[in-house]
Amino acid sequence: MAGSSGEQGKGRRGQPQWSPPTGTESGKLRLYNSLTRNKDVFIPQNGKKVTWYCCGPTVYDASHMGHARSYISFDILRRVLKDYFKYDVFYCMNITDIDDKIIRRARQNHLFERYREKQPQAAQLLEDIRAALQPFSAKVKETTDPNKRQMLERTQRTVELAAEPLEKAVQAELPAEEISSCAEVLLEAAKDLLSDWLDSRFGSEVTDNSIFSKLPKFWEEEFHKDMAALNVLPPDVLTRVSEYVPEVVNFVQRIVDNGYGYASNGSVYFDTVKFASSEKHSYAKLVPEAVGDQKALQEGEGDLSVSAEHLSEKRSPSDFALWKASKPGEPSWPCPWGKGRPGWHIECSAMAGTLLGASMDIHGGGFDLRFPHHDNELAQSEAYFENDCWVRYFLHTGHLTIAGCKMSKSLKNFITIQDALKKHSARQLRLTFLMHSWKDTLDYSSNTMESALQYEKFMNEFFLNVKGLLRAPVDVTGQFEKWEEEEAELNKNFYDRKAAVHEALCDNVDTRAVLEEMRALVSQCNLYMAARKAARRRPNRALLESVARYLTHLLKIFGAIEEDSTLGFPVGGHGAGLDVEATVMPYLQALSEFREGVRRIAREKKVPEVLQLSDTLRDDVLPELGVRLEDHEGLPTVVKLVDRATLLTEREEKRRGEEEKRRKKEEAARKKREHEAAKLAKMRIPPSKMFLSESDKYSKFDDTGLPTHDAEGKELSKGQAKKLKKLFEAQEKLHQEYLQTVQNGSVQ
Repeated sequence: MAGSSGEQGKGRRGQPQWSPPTGTESGKLRLYNSLTRNKDVFIPQNGKKVTWYCCGPTVYDASHMGHARSYISFDILRRVLKDYFKYDVFYCMNITDIDDKIIRRARQNHLFERYREKQPQAAQLLEDIRAALQPFSAKVKETTDPNKRQMLERTQRTVELAAEPLEKAVQAELPAEEISSCAEVLLEAAKDLLSDWLDSRFGSEVTDNSIFSKLPKFWEEEFHKDMAALNVLPPDVLTRVSEYVPEVVNFVQRIVDNGYGYASNGSVYFDTVKFASSEKHSYAKLVPEAVGDQKALQEGEGDLSVSAEHLSEKRSPSDFALWKASKPGEPSWPCPWGKGRPGWHIECSAMAGTLLGASMDIHGGGFDLRFPHHDNELAQSEAYFENDCWVRYFLHTGHLTIAGCKMSKSLKNFITIQDALKKHSARQLRLTFLMHSWKDTLDYSSNTMESALQYEKFMNEFFLNVKGLLRAPVDVTGQFEKWEEEEAELNKNFYDRKAAVHEALCDNVDTRAVLEEMRALVSQCNLYMAARKAARRRPNRALLESVARYLTHLLKIFGAIEEDSTLGFPVGGHGAGLDVEATVMPYLQALSEFREGVRRIAREKKVPEVLQLSDTLRDDVLPELGVRLEDHEGLPTVVKLVDRATLLTEREEKRRGEEEKRRKKEEAARKKREHEAAKLAKMRIPPSKMFLSESDKYSKFDDTGLPTHDAEGKELSKGQAKKLKKLFEAQEKLHQEYLQTVQNGSVQ
């Protein structure tokens, strides 16, 4: 009966009610949107797909660190959205290969090379230089900007100094070879000056369109090489203005048809007043306070398009060119309004509109493009599509300064990407950018770069330590060790840091905060490993490997690790095509173990020469090959593959430190000898003679040699006599010690 009752009771039981955990809400990505000047929650228009247009370079010269500021920053943002937040990013970038700057530079280069090929006589060259200096000098006097004026004055002085040797050579009737050499130096120094002068005289005669395409083609190729060297991902699609002229013409025509553009004297202008007065539209969404800024507007129109004639063609001073009528000496394409070329702003609208449609998720560019370029892009695009949402999120990267000074290409105050890469690696430059907010001003200086170098070294040492730990032999079951309180605490810290990293990336992709979280996590791991080492216990391999792999994953997302490295920074350099570490480490490990065995026997047998040889291998031979051996008392030697230059620098610093230590030791010994010699010399003096040499102080002495009168013959006071008596007695004691040491034979 009892058993039956129990079975019935069990039959009536059901599962207790289950309650789901409350959980925590994961952070949402917010991006600083220039359209609102706030951090807005990022919501793509089409699920996980993100359409993104980025303003590319105007290719007429070498790419510089200002370009790197924008394109590395956008590369980091793009990678984070794609590889961390798992968005499907379609990234489009343009190349501006039709522009006033390109036209002027191409013409000038062509005319200068033509002039050089003619090999003008020295007298003719000097005459042309003098002719070119006249308008240039007037330009210098008219320039009010102090920085620009200083740059122009420097150019003028350089030309004048270069002309002097040629003038003297001609006057002295030196050999033709020497005159030719002086002329070549002057030609090179006066290139900018002559190019500008030649352009003003003959620029209108340049009519071959191929001349205007040669220059941008060369510099575009150089730009792509620079981006590859910086590990910047190529765009999914790249557009060139020269390839989209028909689309630009159609785009302009539709704006005119919609009532927001008008033709004037062969050019077509955007009617900003008409657009701004429309209920559906707003002009200057990004920088409304800049409306009417004529200086900014004229810069946006281009050097070749600013004149009283062009200004008179506009209905309003704020109107801007959609299509420019070409003048003699400018490239041109046929269109309904006569031969001309695209305006600057229209190219981005036409190309982005063609590929991304009436509304894109993200548009990016440098901070200085906000007005008028991007505001005019927005206006003409929304006039074309008759909407008010051509761009949902506008991202602008911050300025770049050089050692606190504004970077300016026109002032020749810039550093090319190639020059920057001669001093620092692409990873070090990227770490510098990661250590600063992408939307704020970044100062490129030796201090900034030193911070990046130290961060790289800090992270690399951690990776090397973990790799060394993982190489230590262990059986399969030994890989899984019992966790003590220290492991549990480190693991909690690990997960707390991961949560903090996620929050930082959600907060406008704050890589600066992420790198600090990574630094703090590594510091915790270093403390844990040091405590284990002090206790002669092995750290937990699996936990430290998890941390190292997570940090490697983040650095890969940021583009700071280029190769397919599973843990830490790769060894062998970008594009080596070989896993150097995996290939050579077994041999180095065998060499290290052999060396340890030899050192152990040498210590037991007391053979110092062998120990010295093993130290030479560690300190002199292997660093030249990029190998560091770290000997630890009572523990196996750790083998690390490190950049050769880094090891040689470390070795030099160590030697300098040892030399300084030796110098200080010798200096201390010298001072000690001098002190002892002075003390001995003093001890040798009998007390009866110690005051006799001080005739400038005392004039009379008693029988023992104690002074009784000062230099003026006045008797010493009791206080003075008492003081001298004490000194006398002290010397008497010292002298007795000296006599005793002489008697004992300690001092000769």
